[in-house]
Amino acid sequence: MRNIRLVIQYDGTNYSGWQVQPKVVTIQGILQEKIGNITGEKTTVLGAGRTDAGVHAIGQIGAFRTSSQLSSTIVQNALNATLPHDIRILNACDDDTSFHPRYDAKSKRYFYVISPARTLSPFFYRYAWKVPYTLDIDAMNCAVQLLKGRHDFSAFRASGCSAKNTIKTVFRLSIERSETMEFMCTKINGAFLRIVIDADSFLRHMVRNIIGTLIEIGKGRIRAGTISEILSSKDRRCAGPCAPASGLFLDKVSY
Repeated sequence: MRNIRLVIQYDGTNYSGWQVQPKVVTIQGILQEKIGNITGEKTTVLGAGRTDAGVHAIGQIGAFRTSSQLSSTIVQNALNATLPHDIRILNACDDDTSFHPRYDAKSKRYFYVISPARTLSPFFYRYAWKVPYTLDIDAMNCAVQLLKGRHDFSAFRASGCSAKNTIKTVFRLSIERSETMEFMCTKINGAFLRIVIDADSFLRHMVRNIIGTLIEIGKGRIRAGTISEILSSKDRRCAGPCAPASGLFLDKVSY
């Protein structure tokens, strides 16, 4: 039995997330269907991150077991020939049979795109959260420092999260400002914030809840210093709202 590792890129706009669910279209569901058509086998595609509905991926990692003798290159080409155009396999290769995309990951990196401008380019409306306010970036950066490190992130997880371990380590959390964004070999003018977060693992909606809280701090509705109190509370009601899924990207998984 072989274990084929995939590097997957997708625009999550038209999908109900990664994980297979009844009566909706998901990334995992489509991959399993197409792989079944190619190999003649029923299989489960494991993923490094269970991205939510509308969340995108630059470098999602997947893996599936197969008895097929088709080379990984042929599998990659066959998948790209039959998958929807908003899902691509960037690489496929044979890996150790013990490899697990989720449990073997040392860290995962996400980034979130925000536009505080009054007018958002039509080329970015699907990939950025329009927040037309003058945000206090200094206050947001103060909160960022308090979120780094090892904490219990219960206050930032979704109510339906079933994770047993709520203690996570945030290795990196940064806010990058830019007046341009590159697109199709040109630069689109505007105002953009790119928030990057790298951690050993994440709770459900953890990134989006952190982003929503940072925006409330930027608006002056939550004091930056209360982040420590929010963490200590372990109460989701104490943190800010959940940011929209459209601005979130799974960027990289490290092993």
